[in-house]
Amino acid sequence: MSESLTDLRNVFEKNPLKIDEAKAAGQKVVGHYCLYSPMEMAVAAGAVAVSLCGTRQDSIPKAEEILPRTLCPLIKSSFGAALLDSCHYLASSDLVVADATCDGKKKMYELLGRMKEIHLLQLPQNQEPETAGPYWAHQLEKLRDKMRQKFQVALSDDDLRAAVRLMNRERRALKNLFDLSKNARPPYTGLELMEISFKTSFLPNKEDSIRHLEALYDEGARLAAEGRSPVAEKAMRLILTGVPSGMGSHKVTRLAEELGAVIVAADNCSGYKKVTLIMDEEAAPLREMADRYLALPCAVMSPNPGRYERLRQLAAEFRADGVIDLVWQGCHPFAVESHSVREFVKSELGLPHLTLETDYSESDLPALKLRLEAFINR
Repeated sequence: MSESLTDLRNVFEKNPLKIDEAKAAGQKVVGHYCLYSPMEMAVAAGAVAVSLCGTRQDSIPKAEEILPRTLCPLIKSSFGAALLDSCHYLASSDLVVADATCDGKKKMYELLGRMKEIHLLQLPQNQEPETAGPYWAHQLEKLRDKMRQKFQVALSDDDLRAAVRLMNRERRALKNLFDLSKNARPPYTGLELMEISFKTSFLPNKEDSIRHLEALYDEGARLAAEGRSPVAEKAMRLILTGVPSGMGSHKVTRLAEELGAVIVAADNCSGYKKVTLIMDEEAAPLREMADRYLALPCAVMSPNPGRYERLRQLAAEFRADGVIDLVWQGCHPFAVESHSVREFVKSELGLPHLTLETDYSESDLPALKLRLEAFINR
């Protein structure tokens, strides 16, 4: 067992207390649901910037009393946690920054807005620099104005640059950790890396997050140098692409690795996409943030060429043997895009491909296991 991972797990359990201590000391808390919401803004405002809950099945039945059962489980899980008051990070948030990445989320935020103060970023539908770029920059200007007013802070360009530097340090530390999976035998499993990325996103102090990530990297690099790995020597190396997943919605990653494969890279918002947001620290900060966040390859963008180029890059760098495309039931953007992803992986990358459409429940575990077993042992 990794000592550094055990340390992170122990610290993670104390997060609610740390949040309470920060609030008692007068610090504000800003919650974020999606990667498009810039944490730099909250950090620059001196607030605690945390992710919010949305990866667990146990809150979904409550949400389905109001939301359609056919809706994406991520949306239902997030809303159910609010109804049950089971997410301490949401309950502690003085402001929630959300973004209209899909119609389901957008309408859910209308209901959530009755319980929490929300600032909704209206995301453009494409990534054209001439039209979408200025529009998205204006959305971030509005967010800065909101935080200035609510938290009575200057939020100057210098404040934003300092926040960019801090977030860059965290992302570089996470990227270094992810890149250890380029080794022939990775020192961490894909499930362990998912857990690390997930749990550090909830830590209230970014310096603590960086410290844990750097310790995990140092330990992993040492294990790799010693040839020690939890991964079998000839394990099938897989890229997991598609919807975000985290602890509680990790069943596909867990099953694939129980069957002898290893997820060497997660091409999603809870994985490798995070580390592509490393920014130019000398550029005009608001415009740099707008450009970097807008360039994120997500299925809500039409077209979405960045996803295919990212898959090409990851498949080469991590020496992938296959690609799994994960789609949540009710997530129409990723479901529609799965057809072109399949064609790209097979024709352009020449790799085996498997699309899995599922939800957070474990009712389909036997069927998923059969399909994954056939794919891995092909």
